[in-house]
Amino acid sequence: MADYERGAERGGENRGGYQGDRGEGGNRGGERGYGYGEREERGGRGGGYRGRYNGGGGRGGGGRKRYRDEDDHDRRPQRRRYEEPLIVKVRKQLLSIAESPLKRVETEVAEIAKIVCDNYDDVELRDSFYDLSLQLVVEQPFKIPFVAAVVMVLNTLKEEMVMELLERAVKCLNTSIIKGDWRQVKLYMKFLGSLQGLLEGDGVFTILQDFLTKALDLQTENNEETIGPELVKIILLTIPYIMASSATDAHEKAAAMIENTDIIASEPHVLQALVDPYPGDAKDDTIAPVGVLSLLQKQLQAESQNGWELFCLPRPWKMIEPEQQEALASASRHTLPTIALPEVVNAGPRPLFPELYFSVYANQDVETVPPITDISSCLLRDALVDTINILDYNRNATAKFLIDIDCYFAPDTFVKRATPFDRLRDVEGDRSTWKPEDVAVDAVFSQLFQLPVPEHKLVYYHAVLTESCKIAPAAIAPSLGRAIRFLYRNVDSMDLELSSRFMDWFSHHLSNFGFTWKWTEWIDDVELSDLDPKKAFIIGSLDKEIRLSFAQRIKGTLPPPYQQLITEEKEKDTPDFKFDDPSTPFSAEGQEILALLRKKATEEEIQPVVDRIHALAVEQALPDPLVPSTDAYVTSICYIGSKSLSHVLSCIERCKDRLLAIGPVSPVARRQIITSVMQYWKDQPGIGVNIIDKLLNYTILSPQSVVQWAIGSEGKRLSQSFVYEMVEATVGKVTGRIRQVQLSLRVPGLLEEQKQLIEKTVEMERINMRELGREMDELLTAWANGSKDQEIEMDGREEDRELVRGWGERWLRVFRRKFAVEEAWGVDASRWVAPPEPEVEEVQEVIAGEVKAVQNPEEMKIDGDVEGGAEAGDYEGVN
Repeated sequence: MADYERGAERGGENRGGYQGDRGEGGNRGGERGYGYGEREERGGRGGGYRGRYNGGGGRGGGGRKRYRDEDDHDRRPQRRRYEEPLIVKVRKQLLSIAESPLKRVETEVAEIAKIVCDNYDDVELRDSFYDLSLQLVVEQPFKIPFVAAVVMVLNTLKEEMVMELLERAVKCLNTSIIKGDWRQVKLYMKFLGSLQGLLEGDGVFTILQDFLTKALDLQTENNEETIGPELVKIILLTIPYIMASSATDAHEKAAAMIENTDIIASEPHVLQALVDPYPGDAKDDTIAPVGVLSLLQKQLQAESQNGWELFCLPRPWKMIEPEQQEALASASRHTLPTIALPEVVNAGPRPLFPELYFSVYANQDVETVPPITDISSCLLRDALVDTINILDYNRNATAKFLIDIDCYFAPDTFVKRATPFDRLRDVEGDRSTWKPEDVAVDAVFSQLFQLPVPEHKLVYYHAVLTESCKIAPAAIAPSLGRAIRFLYRNVDSMDLELSSRFMDWFSHHLSNFGFTWKWTEWIDDVELSDLDPKKAFIIGSLDKEIRLSFAQRIKGTLPPPYQQLITEEKEKDTPDFKFDDPSTPFSAEGQEILALLRKKATEEEIQPVVDRIHALAVEQALPDPLVPSTDAYVTSICYIGSKSLSHVLSCIERCKDRLLAIGPVSPVARRQIITSVMQYWKDQPGIGVNIIDKLLNYTILSPQSVVQWAIGSEGKRLSQSFVYEMVEATVGKVTGRIRQVQLSLRVPGLLEEQKQLIEKTVEMERINMRELGREMDELLTAWANGSKDQEIEMDGREEDRELVRGWGERWLRVFRRKFAVEEAWGVDASRWVAPPEPEVEEVQEVIAGEVKAVQNPEEMKIDGDVEGGAEAGDYEGVN
């Protein structure tokens, strides 16, 4: 009882009560240790679990108010009201401009400009506005017209701020030109073009003329030069933003500029055929390969004749209040600071190649994306592609921007989000039928299928599509379904590298959504020859799905006709050891080697068994006795290491001395290592490819041996996706080695002797790469011409022979391009000049910016985590 009494002393103050009565509990809180409400003298903190039911009160116990609390003055301390710092408020408003369809953009624009103007004396706020505005230009290209609108309104309020911003923008532009960052150059030019109405004289056209002069000089020197076309592309993409600005005197200047760029833009680049996504006989629903540069030129010529409607570009400066419109017209104009092009133009960190317009929604019954005759196709694609590639560090933010694309362009550019395809036929009159999700997905696929190489790792583009589908499954999933059907229809005419990327993405994407797909649509293709590109795609996709899951589960997602493609052997975790079968040649010796390796016996103990195999092989008149002994040895390693990759690597590490000794003695036996690995893992070839990759790292295998095994003898291997994967990875190791060594020349502080050693190593590695390229070219040319001995080992049908020749042509095209790209990269890398050291002031600005970012981490936070996903039915949407 004493405990309860002690509880009574504390109960009201600390806990108040567990529950309390609904009217009287508060006053009894101090009397009972179990506690209902508050103590008689002072209210407790607990107030009861249900203390606010009639009798409860505030933070204390329940019960009636005491007399001293019945006055008009609340004695409880008030929570201090938090007011957001003005600089944070402006940053948030600027960062979120145009993002919400519920807010009027013109109101946002005017409010930001007014706050910045009213607080002009706040240096930190002013600098933050300058920096963030220019940061938005190069990081969120969708918002360029809206940032420009803020600057235009600001020009009517505080023109000296606009002059400062222009100077900073031009300084950033000059820095980007020196670095060769042509994307940033383009984005700054778009921004300045949007401000053409504020500039005196020719304004941005002066810069465009300088770009054109430099481009003509470069093309005159070398017609394979890619910087010149890139400068022309910047010119052509800047002109629409000038014409959508408040400038009223730009029509003649724009027309003259377009006429002058025609000499470069209308001529197909000599490297254009190298990056054609459909080198074969493409179907009717594909777009004939057309360069973006020539496409832009034709579109702008047509647009100039139609009065520069530029239907899709927003013009937020037109939506502001009438009195502000008058102020805009009478506002001061500024002289654009000078921009200087260097004598030697930096090509930049990435090789430049001609860009072709790629679309997965071409030639549909109803237009869901802009046709290539409309300037909107290039303007939308360019802004989307820049956004996707700039925000590679945040796939969630990228997906969110793609979903909200209709917020950043002119009203009525798109139909309502998630509008079913069938309902587009009901759209009346000349209203747009463009689906925002189709336009966004099309842009992602254009980067996923970018040749010769995408800007980022392929898995990034996979992730963007996956996140987009999770955010808006009802909108994105049907669009992806139609894209998949288009790509599959054209897989036989598609570039082999692109069909391999399609296969990787398709299997990866299905793995994120329960491996569900309408396989019944492709049932007829299951009966085709394994050499047919469509059947090869199905087989390869199922193999990659099994790697991402397991055979039994994948088999359960397939209709009956597909079941034969996943055999019982594929469902086994550990393949059988072939030497357990007494009918297998050298079975006893194979079992003996396995037992010795399991016991971790020394090579001296294993050698007698190997010698016995050699003796038996000589008796049987086998051409190379080392081949059967290698087969038994390597197959035993694979069986022991079948539990995991670490097991097989551990076993290879123990046995690597014998394996390393095989290659110099017999190239045939070295290829037998590959044969043994791939035969053991024939039902799970992905594991075999992984082991071959590790054997290359150990130099047990050479790149030449892998190439000879893959494309040297059996034509059917050309159709197997895992063989292409193996060869591509092997060539990638060779070229990657050269790049790694050559880039080491850029390390500052190297001695002259070190540079000479590195250059010598690069030359030797390049010679080896060229020899590998020549060998591959000879082998693949033989397959492509149909002159290869033992072209096909099946029944010799002419149809299969033609298919093999087709595979040879596709392989030949891919690897000729890869080696050509590496040669071009080597030439560009040899011209590299060390960039100038940054000025102290610039370094301090960068450091200060990093500090601000750390101090305000929440300001840049974008909420992209939305639950939901796509189901099988979502892909069925449209046939």
